[in-house]
Amino acid sequence: MSTEEKLYSDVPPTKLRNKDEKFRPAKTSKFWLMVASLFFFNMLQNRFYAFRYKGAENVMEKGVPTILYAPHCNWWDGIVFYNIAHRIFHKEIRLMIEELNRFPLLHRGGGYSVNKKSPQSAMKALKYSVDVVGDLKNMLCIFPQGIIRPPHYRPIEFQTGLAYIAQKAVKNIGKINLVPISIEYCFLRDNRPEVLVEFGKKVTLTAEDADKLDRKELTHVLENAMTEVCDNQMNEISHGDLEDYQILFKQHLKWYRRIEQRLKRIDIPPVADV
Repeated sequence: MSTEEKLYSDVPPTKLRNKDEKFRPAKTSKFWLMVASLFFFNMLQNRFYAFRYKGAENVMEKGVPTILYAPHCNWWDGIVFYNIAHRIFHKEIRLMIEELNRFPLLHRGGGYSVNKKSPQSAMKALKYSVDVVGDLKNMLCIFPQGIIRPPHYRPIEFQTGLAYIAQKAVKNIGKINLVPISIEYCFLRDNRPEVLVEFGKKVTLTAEDADKLDRKELTHVLENAMTEVCDNQMNEISHGDLEDYQILFKQHLKWYRRIEQRLKRIDIPPVADV
């Protein structure tokens, strides 16, 4: 009998490897961004029936940098983040990836590495994050739990990296919006799963706010904002409340599903008793 692998670990993979790994910044170009955009969109289309999202109209504020942050529960999260940045907001993504040194080509699409072997190693990625926030052509996307957790894991608890980035960056920029996101992967009425993304209420941070809140207090504010949007989305899905979602893509029905839909429209008379 085979032994089940351990799906979740409290120790980050770079800490387990305990190796000095070179920091890799994002290094994008028009060619590689086009390749990544097509490749990552095609991956979603091949695996999911639809991609639905809501609340995006409340995210962007002209001239104000936006940081998106979300839970991290599976392999698809980064690809979903990529398509959110590129296809919904038309921005270049900047995404901290712990396994980037194992997949170095991802830095061509906007990823940059983080090594959690030590606080000193991780600080390189945090300082780089502060630098990229102010570039409005970019959108910084963060998984602030710092490790992959099971779906619907509670309580939602962050490491303090996101608060550090926001507080350091806002002193140079003056104002930042932080937007929590809930991402659900679920089966609805089709035989393939769907991606559902909900953008929560943005947390606006000014330089004045950054002086009033310490890092732990700001971290709790951000945790509560994400918990609220995640719980709200889960409740809406459980009640079938999906009317407000916009559609990024939706597949055509397979031939056997089209036959099923036609059969449903046929009014078959009841069989008379003999």
